[in-house]
Amino acid sequence: MVSGSVDRELAAAARAWPFEEARKVLARIGAGAPAKGHVLFETGYGPSGLPHIGTFGEVVRTTMVRRAFRALSDVPTRLYAFSDDMDGLRRVPDNIPNPERITPHLGKPLTAIPDPFGTHESFGHHNNARLRAFLDRFGFDYEFQSATECYRAGRFDAALRRVLERYDDVIAVILPTLGPERRATYSPFLPVCAKTGRVLQAPVVARDVDAGTIVYRDEDGSLVETPVTGGRCKLQWKADWAMRWHALDVDYEMSGKDLIDSVKLSSRICTILGGRPPEGFTYELFLDENGEKISKSKGNGLSVEQWLTYATPESLALFMYNAPRKAKKLFFDVIPRQVDDYLDLLAKYDKDDRAARLENPVWHIHGADVPAAEGHVTFGLLLNLASVCNTEDRAVLWGFITRYVPAATPASAPILDALVGHAIAYYRDVVKPEKHYRAPSAAERAALEDLAATLEALPPEASAEAIQNEVYEVGKRHPLENLRAWFKALYEVLLGQTEGPRMGSFIALYGKREMIALIRDALAGRSAAA
Repeated sequence: MVSGSVDRELAAAARAWPFEEARKVLARIGAGAPAKGHVLFETGYGPSGLPHIGTFGEVVRTTMVRRAFRALSDVPTRLYAFSDDMDGLRRVPDNIPNPERITPHLGKPLTAIPDPFGTHESFGHHNNARLRAFLDRFGFDYEFQSATECYRAGRFDAALRRVLERYDDVIAVILPTLGPERRATYSPFLPVCAKTGRVLQAPVVARDVDAGTIVYRDEDGSLVETPVTGGRCKLQWKADWAMRWHALDVDYEMSGKDLIDSVKLSSRICTILGGRPPEGFTYELFLDENGEKISKSKGNGLSVEQWLTYATPESLALFMYNAPRKAKKLFFDVIPRQVDDYLDLLAKYDKDDRAARLENPVWHIHGADVPAAEGHVTFGLLLNLASVCNTEDRAVLWGFITRYVPAATPASAPILDALVGHAIAYYRDVVKPEKHYRAPSAAERAALEDLAATLEALPPEASAEAIQNEVYEVGKRHPLENLRAWFKALYEVLLGQTEGPRMGSFIALYGKREMIALIRDALAGRSAAA
């Protein structure tokens, strides 16, 4: 491990975006710790759908800001991962099993709805568990918070009474944003019906500030008086967000671009309640392969489980770190590049000086305990090796690797060993179904025959760079459109794909003899998939 403390002076000058955000928090608290004794970072999660990679990205990024803050200050910090699990479920998500179990319970809090997966006491508990499992897998230092538990345990009671006291001021912020019909019945309080358990959007006809109660018109037309405390009511979400900031004294919370207006409204309400809105950061949203916004209910885009099947957690953290204010597509094709970019940055970290290390994303992923780089084989090469070998046997790939890097073993190169497993899974599920070999043209056939002869004539100790140069020279000797067309032909004819590796490095890993056999099989009409 490469470790070491961070120089405060260097951290104060660091330009990476987590440090910019951390300095905002430092300016907010001034000298010394806040009255509560710590700085509170928060991330929010709406568990109405299956856990969403965008939500997890918020936790990763917030953790990076928290890490940067710790490099700037000795003030203690805490991170709340807050679940809005008391929200009433309005529709059945598209991507869950047993939807018929959910339909009769629409309108109830998520923690009062049966789990369609049959593994937890409620749908909310199931999705909360999925969130926590992901956070635990990353090793995050966080405290899980449930809205249901906070409301029912009275943790929000004082703040809820404050909303009741400032009721007119609160609705004056919200009403201009609503249509005429909704405006006529709007109340920040949503009673939880004692008879049905449903969270009601019911008109409030009277309020008693001293008693801490409201009177609302129930679905059957009757008037019901209920306390606003103890989990008998919850708040509409913009007011709820503001109340939570005030009640918990949150110092920092990120949010997506789609919530810009909501942040403004909630910040105004938080101020009305006597609180101070947290510092914030607006990040861009993830898009699916078609450029559409990723949705929890639709289940488009990649899931956490999919990414971690095909790549390392660190590569996912890198994807979250990069350009958070830029909309990015999140689908299978982005994974290999993220893995190899992470490996490159890891190798660079050892060579960086102390100031440059704070600008390197791996510091923001790992903190001071950055693992030592191994620098053996790229993920892209492993994918192509799995593709050519057409194997799901780790031992087969390791056989090639140890010939290329004799000192490497699964025990001595744990990063590489993990990548071998990921490469096999990615090849099996993503690459293999799309492979399509084509026959070479006459000009390509002549060039491939030349390449086989050229490789045969190379000395056994020829380096990857020497092999690469010879591949270039072969392409130049033949009447092909250009060198780009030559390499494209190599990928399509030999690998059955439109893109591929740096051929010199790949041949050095795969072996000259094996490459010659692959070329001759292709010339004879026998593909690697056969």
